[in-house]
Amino acid sequence: MAAAGNGETTAPPQQQEPPAAPAAGATSGGGVIAALEEQWRKTKEHAETYPYVWGSYILVYGGLGAYLAWRWGKLRRTEDRVRVLQERLRKLAAAEESQAASGSASTAPTPPPPPPQPAARPPKPVSGP
Repeated sequence: MAAAGNGETTAPPQQQEPPAAPAAGATSGGGVIAALEEQWRKTKEHAETYPYVWGSYILVYGGLGAYLAWRWGKLRRTEDRVRVLQERLRKLAAAEESQAASGSASTAPTPPPPPPQPAARPPKPVSGP
């Protein structure tokens, strides 16, 4: 640039043009990546500006995610127990059927023994008056 005063005129400073908006066809390919990077930048800036809002998001949605994961695991364990019980029932029914087929018509088939019951708790001591 020339110094003012030596006879040369300085050009007025050019105004900076805002960056051109991507064309409608630019959303495919590199435009998608650029749009994702811009969205990431905006989100990061918002998270740095409002940390308590984002902390509450993490707390609420993280808690919801943990609760749903716990319930899903509980559901899977219940399904596994039901499958085991169904298999035991199929085996008992097959054994009863084979016993009825092999037994004579005059004798009635004996019912299978009831499933074992959990041990009963000892009775509470009764305190006298």
